[in-house]
Amino acid sequence: MSSHKKNAACSLIAKTVLSALLVFAPYPFRTADADAGYQPQKTVETKEQTVAQTYPAVGTVRPKSETSISAQISAQITDVHVKAGQIVTSGTLLITLDSRQAAARLESAKEALRGAKASRDKALQAIKAAEASYTNAKQHVARIKSFYTSGAATEQEFENAQAGYLQARAALSMSRESLVEAEAGIQQATETITDAQVHLGFSKIIAPVDGEIIRILVEPGDLALPGKPLAAVRTKGGYRVEAHVREGLINTIKTGSQLQALIPTPGLSLNAVVEEIIPYADPRTRTFLVKAAIPAKEGIYSGMYAKLMVPEAHRTIITLDKEAVIHAGQLELVMVKTNGTWQRRYITTIPLDNTRVEVLSGLSANETIGIGEAR
Repeated sequence: MSSHKKNAACSLIAKTVLSALLVFAPYPFRTADADAGYQPQKTVETKEQTVAQTYPAVGTVRPKSETSISAQISAQITDVHVKAGQIVTSGTLLITLDSRQAAARLESAKEALRGAKASRDKALQAIKAAEASYTNAKQHVARIKSFYTSGAATEQEFENAQAGYLQARAALSMSRESLVEAEAGIQQATETITDAQVHLGFSKIIAPVDGEIIRILVEPGDLALPGKPLAAVRTKGGYRVEAHVREGLINTIKTGSQLQALIPTPGLSLNAVVEEIIPYADPRTRTFLVKAAIPAKEGIYSGMYAKLMVPEAHRTIITLDKEAVIHAGQLELVMVKTNGTWQRRYITTIPLDNTRVEVLSGLSANETIGIGEAR
């Protein structure tokens, strides 16, 4: 083995051994020599902080308000006018269905209405004629009756006059019945026209609200059925995370509670407000469905994987400003003020947030740490 490879191997072994000693070494803390001439640019103190241990409840990003679009009639789809991601306003034409059958039914109903109106006009004319005949027959039978009473008319003439009167009355009654039938035909035809117009209107599926098309589920040529979803529209109400929380933690969450929501794909960590807790546990997974609203951010889409961080327990940690940590290769150290002198001390940390770290070993609370390059 060459001397260069031997030196690299020895360096790696030394770092590994030193890191192990730092992690498992008990107090007192491991320190380097004091640096009497060190003067920090500024100082900070380590702080003791109580943080919550969280349980990541797996969930999905959903629109706060989602409208499913479906057909009201059975018909073939002839055209789809929008695509997913398109912004639409209320009344925008989304999908067109085959309207030939509805149009034919409407035309048939209109023809039936015209026929019913013609029958009504004919019945009205017949009633006028029948009323005139009835009036004449009534007057004639009255006149013949007076003649018959005075002996000026025979019994046969009186009977003929009565028969004519009865026929005229029956004709008038039949004419009036014909008018009633014609009026009923007009009403039925009108209702059929209204129904046909409604069905014809159902052939044009429009957006019920302003929003964004998030799904198109059909293509031209598909068969639309009543109740079968054709598209989905997200209204302008933002998003929420719907997560399944195990039943042992459900009592730690209340409506209005603020939790942290993580959406890995866009790399977002957002404040989420619990809006709804479904009061029913899934007997198969022993979880409750929790819905928490999140603010609208660029890069968030419905259906994305998300995690809702649910408080599980609390622990006490030591925190320190990230800029106070000096990195020496893979090692970390800080300048600590001890009994009026500054000393180098090796520590181990993990990131806490963008500006602070959690100290795993090497420091305790309320220690003074110098910031600035050690000499």
